Amino acid sequence: MRALHGITLEVEAGSVTALVGPNGAGKTTLLRCLAALDTPYAGRVLIEGEDAHDDPRQVHRKIGYLSDFFGLYDELTVRQCLRHAVAMHGFSGAEEIDAVARVATQLDLEELIERKAGELSRGQRQRLAIAQAIVHQPSIVLLDEPASGLDPLARQSLSVLLLGLRDQGMTLIVSSHILAELEDYSSHVLVMDKGRLVEHRSILGDGGARLGFLALELAEPSDGLEALLSGMDEVEDVASVDALNLTFRAPLDASFRSDLLKQLVAKGVPVAGLSEKRMGLREIYREVATSDEGRT
Repeated sequence: MRALHGITLEVEAGSVTALVGPNGAGKTTLLRCLAALDTPYAGRVLIEGEDAHDDPRQVHRKIGYLSDFFGLYDELTVRQCLRHAVAMHGFSGAEEIDAVARVATQLDLEELIERKAGELSRGQRQRLAIAQAIVHQPSIVLLDEPASGLDPLARQSLSVLLLGLRDQGMTLIVSSHILAELEDYSSHVLVMDKGRLVEHRSILGDGGARLGFLALELAEPSDGLEALLSGMDEVEDVASVDALNLTFRAPLDASFRSDLLKQLVAKGVPVAGLSEKRMGLREIYREVATSDEGRT
């Protein structure tokens, strides 16, 4: 049975892509192909211009990968686990010591450095596993269900950590079923179903503003308003709910909404109110799932 079907995509450098879809959609297989751990029957995987399967070891130096069922050496200390991980990438001597110290600080593992992995909590084990995946400072990080089994506080800590990795210039692809958690740090969403890519879009507008639905309420009907809004920059998917209410998708930042209201009032539109509804991953996923059902 084929796991992936004709997937073509390009991931923007420095982005954080939420990889979502139902169980069996092919998310893990896609991540393993990107990590040069599984070989596709056809096509190519290019990582920063290099074919992932012509020289997988070279590509592994650029990639950090954490599987959904990761393993740790429970009898080794945190320091030993990190030294083992970085040694597999060819580090030795002072370079190895520096890499371990750097990632221990990065992942807040300094106080745990001499503890055995088997003595750590679930959240601490997750941090150690991520540290092992990035100890060689990869430019691309692939995480498969990293928040699985974590409590709310540990999930919040994970979100802060992933934003920190992004700020250091890493490109992240994160697979998860917890859409609300993904919203905290994602800039793009990639939706898969039945081994196919059904949506790949930015969830940020121009200048990094997060897109959302705006609801415009009128004091009285206004002819031609739908066409007026549709012709404005950065306004998409205009729809009339009834004679006094319209919705549309646009940036949610305050400056955009202020400029929009000024334009509408200047054109004599009887605006009664403008409210916002964030265009989150759940809304995007629901929108895509609904439209996909209509095609089947």
